[in-house]
Amino acid sequence: MSDKRKDYLSWDEYFMGVAKLSGMRSKDPSTQVGCCIVSPDNRILSMGYNGFPMGCSDDTFPWAREGEDPLETKYLYSTHSELNAILNYKGTSLAGARLYVSLFPCNECAKAIIQSGIREIIYDSDKYAGTPGVIASKRMMDAAGVKYHQYQKTGREVCIRM
Repeated sequence: MSDKRKDYLSWDEYFMGVAKLSGMRSKDPSTQVGCCIVSPDNRILSMGYNGFPMGCSDDTFPWAREGEDPLETKYLYSTHSELNAILNYKGTSLAGARLYVSLFPCNECAKAIIQSGIREIIYDSDKYAGTPGVIASKRMMDAAGVKYHQYQKTGREVCIRM
């Protein structure tokens, strides 16, 4: 009899890895965000990445971050990874689920997260922490009792060859 392998991925490594891999599907040239929603018993319920809604061609709509005309920037058209993952879910309820995401959720995604019943967020980056959108997001999540904490990097490198 041999011992089991000891260098397997932890649940947090696995689900954050899935979130980051999902983000690699994004066609956004400046920001690729991925999300993975997980049940309390560690089953993947849904995934998402930032992009345009179905039927809105990513060859037609703008990807610009800045511009004089807001209609010529991505912000009025793109759907964030968290909302995509929530909308992609085809089950009955997300109540009690955890959400792994590569970038801390904005205030609009926080509303959807709270309303869907997700109870915990594990995020990688919080690079917009001082912005009004993230401050509002944290304020709402605190009020609603949604826990959140930063993913604790292990330093492990995972390489996938295609």
